[in-house]
Amino acid sequence: MAQPYNQTKALWAITRASFKAIFAQPTAIVFSLFFPIIFILIFGAFGNGKGVSYHIALDRESDTSNHLYQAIKNHPLIKIDEYKDTAIMNDDLDKGRLTGIITIKQITDSSGVPKYSIYTRTTHASDNTNEAFRHELEFVKLRFEAQMAGNKQEFVRLEQPSFSQGKKFRQIDFVLPGQLGFSILFSTLFGIAFTFFTLREQLVLKRFYASPVRRINILLGIGTSRLFFQLINVVVLVLFGHFFLNFTLVHGGLTVFELVALTIIMLFLLMGVGLIFSSVAKTDTSIPLLINLFGFPQMLLSGTFFPITVFPKWLQQLCNILPLTQFNNATRKISFEGLHLTDLWKEIGIMGIWIVGIYFILSRVIKWE
Repeated sequence: MAQPYNQTKALWAITRASFKAIFAQPTAIVFSLFFPIIFILIFGAFGNGKGVSYHIALDRESDTSNHLYQAIKNHPLIKIDEYKDTAIMNDDLDKGRLTGIITIKQITDSSGVPKYSIYTRTTHASDNTNEAFRHELEFVKLRFEAQMAGNKQEFVRLEQPSFSQGKKFRQIDFVLPGQLGFSILFSTLFGIAFTFFTLREQLVLKRFYASPVRRINILLGIGTSRLFFQLINVVVLVLFGHFFLNFTLVHGGLTVFELVALTIIMLFLLMGVGLIFSSVAKTDTSIPLLINLFGFPQMLLSGTFFPITVFPKWLQQLCNILPLTQFNNATRKISFEGLHLTDLWKEIGIMGIWIVGIYFILSRVIKWE
């Protein structure tokens, strides 16, 4: 009596062979591991960069019935966020989501002419924007005084900002999550798309299909090997950033574990995209074009190298529906802000919608021969 075909052994054999094939290609290691490390070193060496827009809040004691408030409100680079809950406002300040909380006070001197003092409360979590924001307030002050008296009298006084500890922000806390996304985006797409296309063109998949191995095990074997390889890269990059560049891991090992879990979700999404490209491509030369059409807009619009707040509002709305934006945002919230996966229902939900759509398309276009 013939014994049933062992699907588990077949799955393990495919996974092991595919994993070995990855390391047989030196370019895979260079592009997915060493290039991101180079980018991290270059961008991390910039130190505390200066932002291009500044989110602030107003203290409840602020006088908002004057022209100085309007001048600050109308400044194109200063965004005033409104809060109903003071605790939430202070929490956002501690986490660096706000550059500062300002208080505008009107003072009338003996001449009866109203003058103003601006007090700023901030934290070290906003060290990357504090100095530049101070310069913008100076600009508002000078422009306001020029309109009032042609710079002949001081109407506004900028008090020295008061600092609380908050969380120490380093440029690496922004750069490294973006490089994680950059690394897994292109290396996964290129790896999956070219591997599956080559296997199909060389009739390897057709031979697999003729064997007792289930189709799902073929996909799982190829995908699992790529997933393991990328997870190794993620752990190496995170630990390299933490021990050599002081990348923040709020909860230590738990944060690393949650970053790995989040990466698995993103890898599953990208694996579907790579399989779609390998199925619709007529030749191997068209695969890079498809990958770049999908990848480069995300690389530029998903907060990989700079915040999406530099873009106009309408473009930010487009940025916020991209899966890489959600991955980058979630990674920064886990590593720097200390949030957990259970707090990231919005980011994971949007990625989940992409996964459903991608695999629905894949089920319609996938080719085995």
